[in-house]
Formats: sequence, structure tokens, C-alpha cells
Amino acid sequence: MSDSEKQSQVAQLGAEFNVEPRRIRDSTATYPSSNPLESIDGHTDESSSSDISEGGVKAYLTIFGAFLALFCTFGQMNAFGTFQAWYTTHQLSTFDASTISWIGSLQLWVFFFSGGPIGYLFDRYGPRMLMLVGTICYVLSIMMTSISTQYYQYILSQGVLFGLGVGLLFYPSLSSISTHFVTYRATATGLAVAGSGLGGVVFPIMLQTLFERVGFGWATRISGLLCGLLCGVAVLIVTTSDSTGKAPTHFAGLKCLKEPQYMLLAAGGSLVALGCFVPYFYVVNYAQSLGISSHMSFVVLALMNAGGVFGRVAPAILSDSIGRFNLLAPTSFVAGLSILVCWMFAHTLPTLIVFSILYGFFSGAFISVITPCVAQISDIREIGMRIGLMYSIISFPALIGGPIAGFILGFNHGSYNGMIIFAGTSMVAGSLLIFGVKFLINPHLLARV
Repeated sequence: MSDSEKQSQVAQLGAEFNVEPRRIRDSTATYPSSNPLESIDGHTDESSSSDISEGGVKAYLTIFGAFLALFCTFGQMNAFGTFQAWYTTHQLSTFDASTISWIGSLQLWVFFFSGGPIGYLFDRYGPRMLMLVGTICYVLSIMMTSISTQYYQYILSQGVLFGLGVGLLFYPSLSSISTHFVTYRATATGLAVAGSGLGGVVFPIMLQTLFERVGFGWATRISGLLCGLLCGVAVLIVTTSDSTGKAPTHFAGLKCLKEPQYMLLAAGGSLVALGCFVPYFYVVNYAQSLGISSHMSFVVLALMNAGGVFGRVAPAILSDSIGRFNLLAPTSFVAGLSILVCWMFAHTLPTLIVFSILYGFFSGAFISVITPCVAQISDIREIGMRIGLMYSIISFPALIGGPIAGFILGFNHGSYNGMIIFAGTSMVAGSLLIFGVKFLINPHLLARV
């Protein structure tokens, strides 16, 4: 038998037992895309991902800085249900739930849609200036919200400006983490994203307590001053790795729009995002419709975000061992299933608490693991652009998810069943498309992807 025949037989045996040749790297690595050597992801490599120095003081400070930024920004965004419930009985009591939810949906859309251009600027200029501008926009938006009285003012301050500030802090901080880690990228990202879950626990309780004690205006201003201080620290300590390499000088990252893996992930992520935020927006109103007290209704939302703290960390750590797509798809599926099964039949406070914790955990996994999944199929030099573009794509379903749920709620004369079915089926359908991405990368069922 010739040497070439032996090599062919070894390769065939390796494929049969899901063992890859040494020169083709792990399917959970990140692959730049311009070397003759092609990875199993379909990407090629110009400089090995091993060039990135794993960990170090700057890397760990970046995780902490991103944690602080997400605690303030995405954490408070997760607490929008607190504002919606307050607006319903106070400043915007003449508007229906669907109209009020446009504020939260708009901030989500601006946040998501801004990802593409912010990611491109990050690849060119790094995180610091973007995060500084983001901190200014974010704090200014909160201060303007505190003095708003008209619907259009809330749309501009808490919708548009708030969403832009969140985007300018969120994308550079998470993308910076991806430049410091390869092997433990999902773990590092999960630790940072846990800040958003913790913020989602703290802010609903803190805001509701302050609303009652010092009034809406000062409660909002106090949260803005606190967040301004923490985001200022994040601006100082979030950095990128020195070994990232030179960013492309044009919109090279747009070539991902022709990649089946990327676009199928975008389609799946869009369907998940369509239903993902509905429970966060409406669980407080749902609890109050059951006769649960206002205070306990906000506790239910806080518990949902508490489940998200663990959901952002534990699955992310596990995904570095079993594969990121292997974890993203099933957790998204279970999150949708929990809406259809648990929320549909949660008619008492204990059952609603069980749903909130379970849903918070599994939806948190989607929020934390989707970014490492995008990084896994991306050129490290284009990582900001490709992550941001993914969020830009899913911004549109995130925008309309809340208002559609509110419309269904009104159409059914206050019955939540239709809204629950809409949110749950959207997430389940999206998870099935994400399963498809996994099989595009590696068709073996038990492959680590």
C-alpha cells in the first residue's frame, strides 16, 4: 500500500470516528479566512488562532469591565417590564400595553441594529472611544427619561438614545473579550454577560422601591448616576488583545451574507429574538392579572433575571467543552418549550416563579452563547463587524416582537394564551434552524461543534 493510500485510509477512519487530522483544528475554534488550508467550518486561515494569547491581566480586566457595562445597560434593559408596569398606571395610563411596549421594542431595535456599524468601527478603532461616547449617550438618555412627560419624549430618550448608548457599550466590550480568548471564549463571554442578568435582578427591585419612596424622577436619576460611575470604570479597563492583527480596510465582513452557516444562524436567531423578550416585557402584567400584588409581580421579574445569571454562566462554561452550537440549539428549544408548557399553565404564584426561573436560565444561555457562536465561524480581524451585523439582522424581529404580543393580547381581550403561543412557537422554530447550522458545520450528530 502506498503512502498516499495509507493517509487516505487514516483520514477515512478519523472521519468515521469523528477524529480530525491534526492539521484541521477543532470545530469550536475561530478561523480567519484567507489561507489555502480550509477548516471544517468552511473558513480558511491566514494566522492561526493560537497567535492570540489566552488570558492575562488585561483579559481578566476586560471581562470585569464588560461585566460592569452589561450590568448597567442590558441589565436595565431587561428591567423594562418595571417601567412598562409603572407607565401603565401613571404617566402613560391613557395608552394601551401594545403602544407602551413600543418604547422597549424600539430600544431593543436601536441596540440590535446599531451592531453592524459599531462593530465596523470597533474593528478599525478599538473599544475605548466607542464606549466613552456610549456612556455619555446612556447616562443622558436616563436623565432625559427622568424629566419626560409625553409619549414621544419617552420614545426619543428611553427608546432611541438609550438603545444607542447600550449598543456603544455592549458590542465593543463583548467583542474585546473575543480577542483575548479562543479556547475559553464562551466561558469568558458568559461571565461578562452574567452582569446583564444580575442587573436584571437588581434594577427591577431597586427601581420599584425608589419609585415608591422618592418618585419616578429621582429614582431614574439615581440609577443613571450609578450606571455612569460603573460604565466609566468599564471604559478605562476594557481593551483588545495586542495580537488581534490589522482590521480590513473595507466592509469585507459583509461577505458573511453569502455564507450558509452565518445566514442560517441569523434566521434562527431572528425567530428566537422574536419571542425571547416577550416574557420579560409582560410577566409583570401577567402576574398582576392573576391578582398577585405589585411588589411580588416585580419579584417574579427579578427571579426571571436571577435565573438568567446562572443561565449566562453555566451553559457558556459547558459549551466550551461540548461545543457552542451543541448547547445553543437545545437551550433555545427548551426556552421556547418552557413558554408553551410552563407559562401557559402558570396560574398561581409558585408555578409562575418556577416558570420565571426556568425561562430565565435557558433564555440566558441564548443571550450568552450566540456571540461565541458567531465568533467561531468568523475571521478574528472581522469579529466586531460580524457580531454586530448578526445583531443588526435580528434587530427587526426584536423590534416587532413586543408590539405583536401586545396586539395579540388586546385582540384576545386580555387573554394571554395567544401571546404565549406566539412567543413559544417562534423560539422553538428558531432553535430548529440553529440545529441546522450545527449540521452544516459537521453532519455527525455527536460532533463537538
